[in-house]
Amino acid sequence: MKCLFKNRFSLLFNFVGLYLTLSLVVRLVLFILSLKDVVSSYLDVFKAFGIGMLFDLVVAFSFVLLYNLYLLIFPKRWIGLFLDKIFTIIYFIIILFILFFSLMAEFPFWEEFGVRFNFIAVDYLIYTYEVISNINESYPLPIIIITILILVTASLLLFYKNGAFKSTFLSKPSFLKRLAISIPILISTILLLSFLTNSMAEFSLNSVINEVGKNGVFSFFRAYRSSELDYDKFYKKLPKEKAYSVLKPNILQENQIYKSNQYDDILRQTQAQGAEELRPNIILVVIESFSGKFISAFGNKEHLTPNFDTLANNSIFFTNLYATGTRTVRGMEALTLSVPPTPGNSIVRRLNNGNLFSISTILKQKNYHSYFIYGGDGYFDNMNNFFSGQGFDIVDRDRGNILSDNLKTHRYTIPNNEVSFENAWGVCDGDLYKQSLKYADRSSSQGQRFFQFIMTTSNHRPYTFPKGKIDLPQGNRNAAVKYTDFTLGKFLEEAKTKPWYSNTIFVVLADHCASSAGKWEININKHHIPAIIFNLKNKPKKINRLTSQIDLMPTLFGYLNWNYQSQFYGEDINKTKPSDERAFISNYRTLGLLKGNTFTQIDDKKGAIQFNVSKYRNSMSETKSSNQDLINETISYYQTASERFKDGKMKINKIVKLISDH
Repeated sequence: MKCLFKNRFSLLFNFVGLYLTLSLVVRLVLFILSLKDVVSSYLDVFKAFGIGMLFDLVVAFSFVLLYNLYLLIFPKRWIGLFLDKIFTIIYFIIILFILFFSLMAEFPFWEEFGVRFNFIAVDYLIYTYEVISNINESYPLPIIIITILILVTASLLLFYKNGAFKSTFLSKPSFLKRLAISIPILISTILLLSFLTNSMAEFSLNSVINEVGKNGVFSFFRAYRSSELDYDKFYKKLPKEKAYSVLKPNILQENQIYKSNQYDDILRQTQAQGAEELRPNIILVVIESFSGKFISAFGNKEHLTPNFDTLANNSIFFTNLYATGTRTVRGMEALTLSVPPTPGNSIVRRLNNGNLFSISTILKQKNYHSYFIYGGDGYFDNMNNFFSGQGFDIVDRDRGNILSDNLKTHRYTIPNNEVSFENAWGVCDGDLYKQSLKYADRSSSQGQRFFQFIMTTSNHRPYTFPKGKIDLPQGNRNAAVKYTDFTLGKFLEEAKTKPWYSNTIFVVLADHCASSAGKWEININKHHIPAIIFNLKNKPKKINRLTSQIDLMPTLFGYLNWNYQSQFYGEDINKTKPSDERAFISNYRTLGLLKGNTFTQIDDKKGAIQFNVSKYRNSMSETKSSNQDLINETISYYQTASERFKDGKMKINKIVKLISDH
């Protein structure tokens, strides 16, 4: 690599050249790794790489922005002295370390999510303990750091050998000459930062092409600035009364009536058939990343889930159910609030999210004691605040009592002497299920009906668990799935010995799938998850109807024949017309509705697009003519859900006021 511009700015330009070269190499490697999912013309590929170079250039200029100003204002008479050399060397050690770390980190992130850094990377930055521990347990961190330091040293030696240091410290241009170089760089940086947005790279329907054209560092900081997406500002809208007129017939079950005629009141009375008799204990097991692709019933040939497969054959088994999102907090939001995923952060992670209308609202009315049981620290992703805000007692790995939204709930720690194995994300599933049994015994002994929301973590990278439990080695996804299934079986074996078992229903499903990456912005088949309701006094049955994750709890309440008032968007699938079946599927920015064989997407550029979807949801093609009714229906769900949270209409006190007013 030859020395670029043999003057005071030589090191600056050599760094920019190095960054542009390495970023191009990373972009090319990511493209090759995902070549199987590329469905675009050569022109689109060249366009993506061309746009990518602009992103790379502005990031390179941003790295040296401070140094550019330093070169401009540093006195001429001090150039080349000890202070100048020390500052320069330290500055470049730091930015080179960040450069190599960010470029290397792109590969595992791409492998996991199929995208450049986005809001997930931003969220993880907040929870340093879990993330650093996870990296340390998943990858050889000391070797990675040593490798980065070697690359930093090699880069500095390269700059030294090509004369960049010599030119930087010996050249002593006047202030005006430095100004002539520095100001164009500064202006270019400001202009590029002003007009460049990630949306410029999103010109294709193919997700790989769009993501390849981005820059990870640029995407990270853009995501940091836009962690909240205001529906009103970024998405297609309908007039408010129109939105509700479209929505309300679509969320009304055949056994429900509206409580009032007010256009934006969605409170409904759900009427049971005959006497309401069943009030069993309920244990909801939410399994981390438990994709449908792992299940034998869905075609897996590796026999990873024998226990779940047996359960499925003896349960109410949902074979056509889809997760609303790609993160745990989205699954929690769907299951507790029964609402479509609002854009930006999940409601679980937002402020002012306590005292919402949720499944806890109904469970309290039925005299249930509710627990949220999690093997890690529930501070992560704001889970404890969310669940305590809905009245759940918390069981996790930290200590103390908490107050949330003025609702007193208890927080219980998982003691060290009850932990046999723990990794970055918390205790192993086997230990977690022992906590479930412990608190179920406690509630039962007190004559208290209970509900448990259990969130597992063993099926999460680094995929580690106690030795000697299964016949697969640690550290890979299949092994983690098999261990997860093994402990589920052991949990139910132990539960069957308990006096409360015969009056307890188990609901088991995934929070989301193991991977969401693929050809399209939203890959529907990557949201397919299994779900069962076990130990219900009904004959085993397969429900093949299209079901959303938000429908699961209302469907359970239907099986229990409960009377209750609802403002859920989710429905009892058994009380819904086949023509009304739908599933909500989204990511952070793009919101979708699957209905029949049509998938409607709305995005944060106020766009709407529709696809024809194949029978097995693994192939999509853009429709030639749009169905405006489906577009309006999609908008009505997401617009009203977003507005209702923003305006506080999901709050229980607002609902009580509506009831008293009418």
